[in-house]
Amino acid sequence: MFYFFDELSSTIDEARDDKYRHGDVVVAEHQTAGRGQRGRVWHSPAGENLMFSVVLDTGFLRSNEQFLLLQAVALGLVDVFVLYGLDARVKWTNDIYIGDRKVVGVLIDHTLGANGMLARSGVGIGINVNQRVFDSALPNPTSMAVELGREVDRGEVLRRACECVMRRVEQLREGDFQREYHSRIYRLDELAEYELANGERFRGTIRGVRPGGGLVVELQDGTVREFLFREVSFVI
Repeated sequence: MFYFFDELSSTIDEARDDKYRHGDVVVAEHQTAGRGQRGRVWHSPAGENLMFSVVLDTGFLRSNEQFLLLQAVALGLVDVFVLYGLDARVKWTNDIYIGDRKVVGVLIDHTLGANGMLARSGVGIGINVNQRVFDSALPNPTSMAVELGREVDRGEVLRRACECVMRRVEQLREGDFQREYHSRIYRLDELAEYELANGERFRGTIRGVRPGGGLVVELQDGTVREFLFREVSFVI
């Protein structure tokens, strides 16, 4: 069921309420405290984009398997763009890119259950749909409208996104998506520049992502390193 709000602090905060059940979707036209990854604030003009959270029962996953859920969500979102003829890629860890520009941000909030299992997850999703003018402080945004050269029906995108994500989550109960996820990784097998948390930059080639979420990068001297979230960032 869809629950629409004119304004919320953030959809993912609202989705924590126990009144929402598996498959429910919380949608806000405006967020006063929307969150992106790395603690950033998520800004979006009212009426142009989509900001919503999908509530999921994730008791079939162990807490150390939570990255598998992110893979399923990311592939579901990629499926949406395929429906519009757009070639989208998954930028580690949880963004969706078209070319070198960000079109979707994802943030997942988990509640732990017993015996090392997850209990419930709120998947916060922000899709740039019809926005054409962006804050100059944003490094590389794009939108569906920019990429397609026309406006898109936000209601249709919302419906399709939820359907695709839920389908992928149900598939996750039967197995993981490691091979398919790899085929959609942004910059896979491409030599590019990256930056460590201390500001040091290096060139390397992404070779894959571990089931636990670690990014596997081959350095130019042939050595292979695995980076965890926040240890390395993309230079774009």
